Order: sequence, then C-alpha cells, then structure tokens
Amino acid sequence: MRLITVLRKNSKNISFAKDCTAGIIVALVSLPISMGYAQLAGLPVVYGLYGSLLPILVYGFLTTSPQFVVGVDAMPAVMVGGLLAELGIAAESEEALQLVPLISFLVALWFLVFYLLRAGRVVKYISTPVMGGFISGVGATIILMQVPKLFGGSAGTGEEILLVEHIVQEFDEFHVLSAILGFGTILIILLCKKWIPKVPMTVIMMVVGAALQLTCQLDQYGVKLLPEVSGGLPRFMMPDVWLLTENTADLLMRSLSIAAVIMAQTLLATGNYAMKYGDEVDNNAELLAYAGMNLAGGLVGCCPINGSVSRSGIADSFGCRSQVMSIAAAMTMLFVLLFGTPFLKYLPVPVLTGIVITALIGILETALAKKLWKTGKNEWFIFMVAFLGVLLFGTVNGVVIGVVLSFIEVALRAVTPPATFLGRIPGQGNYFALDRNSAARPIKYTVIYRFSGNLFFANIDRFEKDILNAIDSDTKQVIVDARGIGSLDITAADRLLLLHKKLKDRGIRFYLTEHDGTLNDQIRALGAGSLLKEGAVRRTISLALRDAGVNKPYELEDTPAAVEFAAETTEQLPEFEWAFGNEAERYMQKLADSAADELVQAETSEVQVAKLLDGHGVQTSWGKIGLFDENEFLDYLEIRLEELTHKGRISKQQEAVLERHIEERRQFGEERLDKINPHAMDLLAKHRAEIREHIRKQYPQEYEHLVKLREELQKQAEQK
Repeated sequence: MRLITVLRKNSKNISFAKDCTAGIIVALVSLPISMGYAQLAGLPVVYGLYGSLLPILVYGFLTTSPQFVVGVDAMPAVMVGGLLAELGIAAESEEALQLVPLISFLVALWFLVFYLLRAGRVVKYISTPVMGGFISGVGATIILMQVPKLFGGSAGTGEEILLVEHIVQEFDEFHVLSAILGFGTILIILLCKKWIPKVPMTVIMMVVGAALQLTCQLDQYGVKLLPEVSGGLPRFMMPDVWLLTENTADLLMRSLSIAAVIMAQTLLATGNYAMKYGDEVDNNAELLAYAGMNLAGGLVGCCPINGSVSRSGIADSFGCRSQVMSIAAAMTMLFVLLFGTPFLKYLPVPVLTGIVITALIGILETALAKKLWKTGKNEWFIFMVAFLGVLLFGTVNGVVIGVVLSFIEVALRAVTPPATFLGRIPGQGNYFALDRNSAARPIKYTVIYRFSGNLFFANIDRFEKDILNAIDSDTKQVIVDARGIGSLDITAADRLLLLHKKLKDRGIRFYLTEHDGTLNDQIRALGAGSLLKEGAVRRTISLALRDAGVNKPYELEDTPAAVEFAAETTEQLPEFEWAFGNEAERYMQKLADSAADELVQAETSEVQVAKLLDGHGVQTSWGKIGLFDENEFLDYLEIRLEELTHKGRISKQQEAVLERHIEERRQFGEERLDKINPHAMDLLAKHRAEIREHIRKQYPQEYEHLVKLREELQKQAEQK
C-alpha cells in the first residue's frame, strides 16, 4: 500500500492528531459542497455524500500525494449535468441514476489508458506560472460559483461572464441576514487566521452556525439550511454497459473530456502542493489512483470524482501531512451517513459557504503573481493568461493557452539566450564578462564570446552577427566559450563552417572551446568535422590562445603589462581524447605520420624540427598540442621515423638528430608539467604505460628501438 510506504518514510514529519482533525473538518465541509455538486450532476443530494466515502478511501490508499483531497467537485459535475441536458434526461430520474455511474466507470477506464500511455509526464512540461495561474483561476471560478449562496441565492455554473451575470441576477433574491452570516463568516475567519492562526475557526464557525439555528431558528427568517438527507450506507451497483449502445460516441468523447479535465486540474493542483512542501509525487501513479477513485464512485452510483482545490486548502490550513486525513474524512462521512444525517438540517448554507470561500482565498497564488511581476514580466503575463483563460474559457482551454504560451516563451529564450564578451582582470586566472566587471579588459587582438544556449537555425544569425560586429581591423583570433552550447543542428553546423572560412579568409583564427566533449561528436556527425581536424575546436580558452600564439602574461587592452599566472593548468588535461572521443588514437597517429613526412621532406631537418618543436609547444597542422598529449604524440612520431628509416627514406644519422630533438622536447614538457601539477605526472605515467603497452603489441620492432634509445639517452644524461 502506498499510504503505508508514505507513512513509514515521513513518520517524523507527520502529526496524526492534525491529520485526523483535518480529515474531520474536510468531511464536515464536504457535506454542503458534495450535496450541491451532486445536484448539478443530476443526482439526489445523498449521492454527494456517497462520493465522499468510498472514493476518498480508495484514493487515500493509492495516491503518492501526502495531503491532496478528492471528492465530488464542480467541473465534472457540471459537465455530467450538461450531458444529461443534451440527451434530454431529467435530473434525478431513473435513467439519470443509471447513466451517471456509467460515465464514472468510463472515466476510470480512460485513466487506465492514460496510465498505460504514461500521460502523467505531460504535466512536467507545465511551468510554475501556468500552474499558479491555473490553480488561481480554478479557485476564483469556484468562488464566483459560491458567492450567491452567501446572500441567500443559488450557486452558478459556467465561465466568468456567466457567473457574474448569475450573481447580478441573484441580487434580486438578496437576503440581508444571510449576507451578514456569510460575509461575516469570511471576515471572522480571515481576521482570526491573521491574529490567532492556530485556533480552528473553521470548526468553531460551523458549530456557531448550528447553535444559532438551534437557538434562533434562522430558517424562519429566510436563511437557507442544508436539505434533509436519508441516512444509511450506499448500495453497490454495476454500471449498465448496455447504455453505451445508444449514445456510444457521445459517452466516450464526453467521458474522455471529463477525464482530461480531472487529470489537468488534479495533477496541476497536486503538483502545486508537492512543490510547496518538497514532496515526491509520481504523476503516473496518480493516474492509477484517479482510475481507482472513479471506479469506486461508479460502484456507489456517484458522478466522476475530481481533485478538490477548496478542500485541499482546508486540509492544508490544519497542517495535514498524510492521507490519514482521507481515512479520517471517510470515517467521519461514514458516521454522518449512519447517525448524523438528521443533524445536517441545522447547518446554515451561508456559514458553510463562507468557510469554503475562505479556503479558496487561501489557494489563490497572489504571492507568486507579485513575485513574477517584480522578477519577470513575461512569466507574470503567462500567469495572468492562464488565470484569465480558466476564468473565461474553462479549465482545459485555460491550461492549453498557458502551456502554449510557456512553449512560446521557451522558444523565445532559446532564440535569444544570454551572450556576452569576455576579458581578463589583471592578476586573476579566469575570464570575466566585460559588461559586468569594470576591471575586466579584452585581450589584445582577441574576441572572446560566450554563448549560453543551444545553437540552431533560429539563433545562428544572432550568434554570427554578434561575432562579426565585435571584430575590428586588429582582430587576430575569435574564441567562442561554448560551455553553454549543449547541442547544435545541421543549419548551425553548416554556418559554423562558413563562419570559420569567412574569418580564415580575413586572416582571423576561429575557435570553439570549453564545451562538453559530446558536442564534438555532433560536429562530426553533422559534417563539420573539418573544424576538429583543423584545430578550430580546443578544450579551453587558454589552449586556444596558446595555439594562436598568445602566451602568458596576456597583453590586455588599455592596461599596462601585468604579471599573470605563468603556468597553464589546463595543459595537464588530455585534449585529444576530449576532442575526438574513440577516434583520438587514430587521429593522433595520423597527425604524427603527417608531421614525420614533413620532417623528412624538409630540405633542412634542423629548421623543420625547430618549427615543429618550438619553445611554446609542439606545432602541427592541427595546432599546438597540450603538454599531456605531447608524450603520446612524440611516441607515435618516433615510431613513424623508425619506419621511415627502415624504408630508407631517411638515414640513421638523420633519425638520431630528430630523435634527440624529440627527447629534449619530451623532457622539457615533462619538467613543465611536473611544475604545474605533480599529480598530473602520476596520471601521465599511468597513461604512458597504457600507450607503451599498446605500441609494444602493435609495433614490436619499433618499440624495442625506443626502449634502447631511451636507455642510451638516460646514460648520456647521467654522464653529464
């Protein structure tokens, strides 16, 4: 049982006294609400009480929500009543008593379908503003429905315009004493909630209302009371499925729309409470709970069961934190059905309506609306559209409007993500936004651009325009900090190639840096692999600068030469593995082969090797290689030179000269890496052992030569 699991998990946070109290109050408040909505659905009032017994109990044991309340509610009741009217079926007739439970049964079947399709995940795509606007819209709608009952009128139905018209019309029946009781109840509860919040004024006002009736006979002065209800337990019944043969399409589609309304309203409201208290709610499991409660409702002849925003608000106000509340509410309703129905006639409708409205006022997300107004007008607009959408066009249409607006906002944010240009603060080892740090200065001849969003057809124009507008006649390199780019599409990949070529033609180097290595896989898959092969994709900004020939300390614009960190810590990272993934080793070998061929073809090997192994790093057609990758590259370069010697393309003497330069460069790189981070040398030693083992297996003859060469060089070094 889910309830037992939840109780075990949250036992420290649960107060059974509060939960039981909340359940009793919920049951008592449900009396007038459930009976009124049962009438809207075309059923006798007692079926509203039936719907507050078994369905609530079933839901309490199946739900993953600790405090949400369900029951006979406005939206499904109105939709069922409307269907009966369309079919020409009289309210409370025998035909209505047969058809309504069948609708509940069909709604339960639809929820089983939703469960199998895992439709609960849809709610994850509904934003907080939509959720808040929806809940507030539902709350405001039910308040408008209930307002006439405060002054002696009857509840309304429909959307805002119809409800306002109904309120105006009901003023013809305005009853002063009822208004004093109804509005007075609201005022007293709201004031006491502010001044003495721990006092259960809801219960007190209910008792006060009954006491006034007993002592003052309020009904003799025109105050409406709850109707008399026959007591006893409900009789179980099986829905008459043969009724489907008469109006199959209407019943299936209408039951589907009712299920959709229940799912939207209840999941959103449940999610709102889960967010409020940090609870974990399984939306798909909730659909199964909705199927169970509606099946239970059909078995007792009730209309479809829905989540109740008003009753959940009341339960929450009493500190409810578990579905012990539902068990207490069901047991209270059982007691009322067995023994308490004669006493219901003493409860004044205006007082009970005032209690319901105060609960609904508590669920209006006014604080969220104020917060959104201060922090983001776009989200406030979405909140208001969802709110007004529910009021003007109904629950489902309001949610659809809000969701559509949410996706539009997501699209707009994706098209215009945050972007800025970066520079350095003298003496600081990082890169800072120029527009947010007055001490930051651009590196001379360099544009560093950070783009914080996925790159695709709708925003590549802005990406390219920002970069081109930032370039001037002195610019020598453009570096993109792409850590915020998680993906790109084929349009963006093609445009990156064109941008690279355009800048290259102007003598400007272009680099993509700092991103997740998976972006490199996308670049290759989309046909832009030449960016990687030409060294335009580097692991860090600093490595890109190093490849472009910009070495520390960096020269900043409008700033005297400053002492910067001489050691580039990112040089200890294996960049090839990051750039080429599983293809790293193959590409490293290919690069070494190309470098060896260039050395052999050069007329003066000494000049060529000096160019390849300059003081700032190993320079190849790909660009400068980081210190960590140098060791592996130099191993493959030596293997390639040994192969060329065997083929007679270079002499033993030439090979010896080149190998001496290579080993000197290796020693220089290792000393520098050890200076940067001794721990990196441990990692390098492990990595080198793996590479050497691979070389030993793949190139056994060359491997033996390398071992002998290093032994000789080590002896020479010891002699010196």
